[in-house]
Amino acid sequence: MSRPESAGLSGPRLQHIDRFLQQKYLDTGKLPCALTLVERNGQVAHLSALGRMDVERNRPLQEDTIFRIYSMTKPLTSLALMMLVEEGRVALDDPVHRYIPQWRDLAVYEGGFIGSFRTKRTSAPMRVIDLMRHTSGLTYGFQQRTNVDAAYRKLALGELPGAVPLDRMIEELAKVPLEFSPGAAFNYSVSTDVVGYLVGKISGQPFEQFLRTRIIDPLGMVDTDFMVPAAKASRLAACYAATPDGRMALQDDPQTSGFLKQPGFVSGGGGLLSTAADYLRFCRMLLDGGELDGVRLVSPKTLELMSMNHLPGGKELPELSVSLFSEATYGGVGFGLGFAVSMSPARAMIPGSPGDVSWGGLASTYFWVDPRERLIVIFMTQLTPSATYPIRRELRTLVYSAFT
Repeated sequence: MSRPESAGLSGPRLQHIDRFLQQKYLDTGKLPCALTLVERNGQVAHLSALGRMDVERNRPLQEDTIFRIYSMTKPLTSLALMMLVEEGRVALDDPVHRYIPQWRDLAVYEGGFIGSFRTKRTSAPMRVIDLMRHTSGLTYGFQQRTNVDAAYRKLALGELPGAVPLDRMIEELAKVPLEFSPGAAFNYSVSTDVVGYLVGKISGQPFEQFLRTRIIDPLGMVDTDFMVPAAKASRLAACYAATPDGRMALQDDPQTSGFLKQPGFVSGGGGLLSTAADYLRFCRMLLDGGELDGVRLVSPKTLELMSMNHLPGGKELPELSVSLFSEATYGGVGFGLGFAVSMSPARAMIPGSPGDVSWGGLASTYFWVDPRERLIVIFMTQLTPSATYPIRRELRTLVYSAFT
């Protein structure tokens, strides 16, 4: 920890973040816990652990608590694919059916139900970039918006826990129509799970092995994995679900959690568990142009490409999105290759910098990296769904208000 003032931040204003979270979310029983980490100019200026990691057992949150980061897995998986792009083994404009031949004849939903779908031809083939930016036409069952979503739920595709294995998901997806023709819209989906499948197939090794040997271990992310080993089980937080009365109910008990064993479905879209300290190392690598502590994962130009808005027509997420659930829903935000990209703080109506990148997870975790301000912020808690409270917008306002 450094003096906030040496990082260009106000100590008293950073302390206001803790008071705000405590009074609005913890004292009222809306959140179980809140870990907030703010680093600027390479200095950790604020780190606080509030509330309880396990409410039922009255266990206070610790700085080394292990969290289900869910969709904060996506940036790591996307980076893995871009490492293969750098090696010339895959290109963003490659058709996906080059690597998944059974997907050559994917069609678009027109009507009907599972077993009797009516479809039409796609107007364009699905490309690798469509998977990276969620314009593939795939979906998530939890969207609960269409009959295609319902088919995903019935076939147990892509949702944790209980989803079918990754190889089986790829086979089943060949039988389910797309929501729309690739490139026509943004829909938050299992696309990044498919990216993980491509990483495994193209690299010739299991996806989880590639992620560990090429990203997790080189970055020194010692507590990041698709499961929590027995020796670390006591550090796993409980996870809660928001209730209609504005409180919360236990969703995943840390002593019986499915995350304590090897998963049947290795999800590049949402399967990792991690700590704030580990994810900070990943964010530092992003901020420093693809390198950390002398270890380079990708080139600065690759990260620059990932951090551009890749939505068709240069549109913003609200213009192109058909999702009921996403980790970013407000204006002024586009989508790059694995995370959201800020385009206009004025249109977002919250402070920030054009070009900052961010994403969150189902259990309300969140991070952003602002290269212009040399800023990293990580927020960890465990409450689903992530859209329950506007914590992310509030946190952005509070952090940028602490600048001096």
